[in-house]
Amino acid sequence: MAEMKAEIDSDAEQNYSLGSNVDPKNMQELTIYVQNLLQNVQDKFQTMSDQIISRIDDMGTRIDDLEKSIADLMQQAGVEGAEK
Repeated sequence: MAEMKAEIDSDAEQNYSLGSNVDPKNMQELTIYVQNLLQNVQDKFQTMSDQIISRIDDMGTRIDDLEKSIADLMQQAGVEGAEK
C-alpha cells in the first residue's frame, strides 16, 4: 500500500510541476503544486543571491586593485598620501 501511495505521489509531482498545464483537482495535488512552486521560487532566489554575492566579491577585489594602483601612481608621482 505504501509503495502505491509513493508511486501516486511521484506521478502527481510530475503532473503538477510548474511547466504543466494540468490544474490540481484535490487537496493533495494542490499541496504538491504549491510545494513545487515554493521550491522553484526558493531555487531562483538562491541562484540570484549567489550571483549578487559573487558580484559584490568581484567588485571588492576590483576596488582593492584600484586603490593599490592609485597608491602606486601617487608614489611614482612623489605625492605622499595619508595611510589608513
